[in-house]
Amino acid sequence: MCFTYVLYSSEFKKYYVGISNDVEKRLAIHNSGKIKSTKHFIPWRVVHVEHFGSKQEARTREKYLKSAAGRRWRKQNIEMGD
Repeated sequence: MCFTYVLYSSEFKKYYVGISNDVEKRLAIHNSGKIKSTKHFIPWRVVHVEHFGSKQEARTREKYLKSAAGRRWRKQNIEMGD
């Protein structure tokens, strides 16, 4: 079991897309400043999660959400509530 998740930093208007088998634990790691690519945009919050049966399926969805088409999908389907 694996999840694809989307994080959002309201303060910086930045997104981060990743995969994990424990989204809440991963969010805590991102917000602790231990991840080089996200430490400058703390605080993060989870705005979208999708469940997959395998890591490969989650990785495929992650790659899509990072593509131009995936960014358009995020803009149309994920409410930020800023």
